[in-house]
Amino acid sequence: MHDARPADSKLLPSNAYRKLEPGEEYQPVVSADDRRAEVTPWSILTGLAMVVLFTVAASYMALRAGNAIEASIPIAILAITFGRLRQIRSTLLENVMVQSVGQAAGVVAAGATFVVPAMYINGVSAAWWQIFLACFIGGSLGVVLIIPLRKYFVKDLHGELPFPEATAINNILVTGESSAGGAGKILIAAFVVGALFDFAVEALHLWNAGLSSSTLLGGLGEGARIEVQLTAIAALFGLGYIIGIRYASIIAAGSVMAMLVMVPTVYLFGKEVDAFSFAGATYNVADMTATSIFGAFIKPIGIGAIAISGLIGILRMWRIVVGSITLGFKAFKGGGEQTEAIRTQRDMKPSHVLLIELAATLGMGLLFMIVALMGDYSFGSSLLFAVVGMFSGFLLSFLFTPVAAQAIAIVGVNPVSGMTLITVVMTIGIMIAVGLKGTAGMLIALIIGTAVCTALSTSGALISDFKIGYWLGSTPRNQEKWKFLGMAVAALVVSAVIPLMDNAYSFVVEDPVTGLMVSNEQELPAPQANMIAAVSSGLMDDPAAQPWLLYGLGGAVALMLLMTGVPMLAFALGIYLPISINMAVLAGAVAAWIIGKTGGSEEVRRLRQEQGTLIASGLMAGAAIFGVLTAALRTKDFGAAIRHISVGEKFSLDAAGNLVSTAAPWYEGFTGQIIGLIMLVALGVACFLLARLGARWQMEGDK
Repeated sequence: MHDARPADSKLLPSNAYRKLEPGEEYQPVVSADDRRAEVTPWSILTGLAMVVLFTVAASYMALRAGNAIEASIPIAILAITFGRLRQIRSTLLENVMVQSVGQAAGVVAAGATFVVPAMYINGVSAAWWQIFLACFIGGSLGVVLIIPLRKYFVKDLHGELPFPEATAINNILVTGESSAGGAGKILIAAFVVGALFDFAVEALHLWNAGLSSSTLLGGLGEGARIEVQLTAIAALFGLGYIIGIRYASIIAAGSVMAMLVMVPTVYLFGKEVDAFSFAGATYNVADMTATSIFGAFIKPIGIGAIAISGLIGILRMWRIVVGSITLGFKAFKGGGEQTEAIRTQRDMKPSHVLLIELAATLGMGLLFMIVALMGDYSFGSSLLFAVVGMFSGFLLSFLFTPVAAQAIAIVGVNPVSGMTLITVVMTIGIMIAVGLKGTAGMLIALIIGTAVCTALSTSGALISDFKIGYWLGSTPRNQEKWKFLGMAVAALVVSAVIPLMDNAYSFVVEDPVTGLMVSNEQELPAPQANMIAAVSSGLMDDPAAQPWLLYGLGGAVALMLLMTGVPMLAFALGIYLPISINMAVLAGAVAAWIIGKTGGSEEVRRLRQEQGTLIASGLMAGAAIFGVLTAALRTKDFGAAIRHISVGEKFSLDAAGNLVSTAAPWYEGFTGQIIGLIMLVALGVACFLLARLGARWQMEGDK
């Protein structure tokens, strides 16, 4: 009979977060001999439902705004909320399993969306099964590579590493029973608000969310190519709400410099110059719009700044990198010993770990070989490329796994983008050295990057899972085994979402002014993937067609930001991403700041501010789910059903079967945009009401 006592019947011991004294042992909330429910149909099925929901949400947000939604905290809250609705309330360990399985969503989405769109951008689109296998194999490799490190990072270094993200989730799971009901209701309410808002905007087109100063201010500054834009959708508003005023302001500052300083400067001097050739294309600046100038000359500066910021981030962590690799070898050396048989320290059998590790590595090699054979290489060449790629992928995953784990444990941030960039560059160099170039070469290099990126993302996140389980008394073996199922489902979902988004919006579109094929920065900016695409194309395809000068200027900007103490990556994202996205993010951050300042007492203000994670997560998740639904309605596979429901924009199919739209005059003019501005303010008011209600419920629950 399972013990169904309330999960918070025992709070964390006093030594949960401090270093242990000599001879002192940490006893988790649920002791090793406590056999309460842990792996049950409810916990696994709920966890898988969370995987589907948040993989869609995280993938959508990463593609639309360059930032993936943090899934672990909302999943923990929803686990408690839904667990309270059962006839027999869920146990603490069941909630841990829901969070552990569901957390696969964020890690696979990050691994895929950082690299896979680069394939589309470079014209070497992968099939869905290639995306699935790269993500699943990489994720599985990340799981088995981190298992031997679990005991060292989690138990041996107890109290020495802060684990900031794991601590936050742990506190929610332990103390959430008393207030999670209200928290869950706020999260769900925000989900509904975000879903309805963005569906009304992007599917029904009831008002125009594309706000611009040229329309609202009567064309002010348009002649000088000075224009401020804002995409007033709930997904971006929620992202700003959770990012906060400081980083949103830094990102917005990057956009201000890009669009209100760099673009007008380029136009001011460039309009006096005749048409000229640069990086394989011909430009006539006098005829270019602000958006075209930004895409051609400013965005590459942002790419260079993002790349150098990622590399500098790795270099600044050199102590962690060197130390964690050394510790990783030490932990791997002793990782096969199963000296502790108690339930709370029981890992998968070392033989099983090694078998899965071998299978994942050989699976990578087989995948690379199939890709090479499909690229019309001979069997011998394909075998060579597969073996080289397999060993490269495994070695880089092996070396970077402890780096990712220790980075998460110390600062709560996984430097995946920087390590993935290094991986892609090294892999391309190795591939070129063994004679692999062209389409197949780039595809193999990017698939290796996808696998390694997913492995690193998985290993860094799983170490947080292990720490939560250690604090609360979960069985590590259960967390490890069921993570593979979560990985498989997440990889399957992301392999459907990314092609769907490309089918609906396209990662690459034609610039109406220059006629060049450029990345779709308005709909699918995917900054990390564009950086990877630029680097891989420049090294393997046609180096002369790359704007190396602009990349170099971006690198110089990153170095100047480093010297001035400004967060490099945030400002670089501001330069790269369209100002319409960053202004919407800033709007959400400003709303969160204002809401956090309201209230009659310091306690009320604090509680309203604490609702931010719930409100933002709900807004982004709801908006993302319905955003993907809207994308499906735009595709021919679903009959381009958006034609029958859209109001402000009229959609039709041309002779080739492509979806085309014509906006109604009221919609694209002042009327449509002013309604959009009013609705954005209404969204902020809705967030205030949710924060006020959540704070009140929390105060009532604490009494």
